[in-house]
Amino acid sequence: MNIANEWKDYEILDMSGGEKLERWGDFYLVRPDPQIIWNNKSFPEKWNKANARYNRSNTGGGAWEYKKRLPENWQIKYKNLTFNIKPMGFKHTGLFPEQAVNWDWMIDKIKSSNRKDVKVLNLFAYTGGATVACLSAGASVCHVDSSKGMVGWAKENVESSGLKSRPVRFIIDDVVKFVKREIRRGNKYDGIIMDPPSYGRGKNGEVWQFEENISDLVKLCTEILSDNAIFFLINSYTTGISSKVLENILNLEIKNKKGKITSGEIGLPMKGSKLILPCGIYGRWEQ
Repeated sequence: MNIANEWKDYEILDMSGGEKLERWGDFYLVRPDPQIIWNNKSFPEKWNKANARYNRSNTGGGAWEYKKRLPENWQIKYKNLTFNIKPMGFKHTGLFPEQAVNWDWMIDKIKSSNRKDVKVLNLFAYTGGATVACLSAGASVCHVDSSKGMVGWAKENVESSGLKSRPVRFIIDDVVKFVKREIRRGNKYDGIIMDPPSYGRGKNGEVWQFEENISDLVKLCTEILSDNAIFFLINSYTTGISSKVLENILNLEIKNKKGKITSGEIGLPMKGSKLILPCGIYGRWEQ
């Protein structure tokens, strides 16, 4: 498992009973997590620090319960990257800190290529964690997401990280339709990132189902992968899917390029403990 253990502004302080206590900069949140199936609190006294707790509803969804003062938004840093944090309606904050392991990997791949013209395509790009990381490494990025709100948030993160002058395109569109247009245009990318949801709808009602659509999307993306491409990353949080599935798909679809294909889990450490929280899976091709 690759562990995101280089954070200064984020940490898990305790985990118990389906919840994790996290520090996001100066503020403390309690959020549900289905991987936490044990009931032992390692540091019971720390839970009193919580500014807010997200309580799930029996009928679906849930709501934040505020216990102490909490701003509408604030910033945290990861190395030289700055992100805007905002508690959202469905437990999220706009950032998945475990993705730092993928950001570091992409930054290393871009910098070690010794090229100044690396073009990266970020699909299902959300609030732009990977976009910010790749821009910081010197790449140009095409950021694609179907949500106008998420794209706006990504722009904020790019600006907050001091990268507004870097070459980036923000596209609000259905991912599959966009990739098909890029094929017709003959556009190519040296790095492709995708973080597809388990289920989703595009802005015009297009339906996305991970198990049914991921293989076809990867196949389409190989048509816009440049001859001197340096990486292809698939990240997933879909329940029940093994990282080996992503590795298998990459092995089947990226046939004509030399390189290495790997897969695995990503996770977050708990402070002062040997416990690790599993947070998702990845499949990677690299030159």
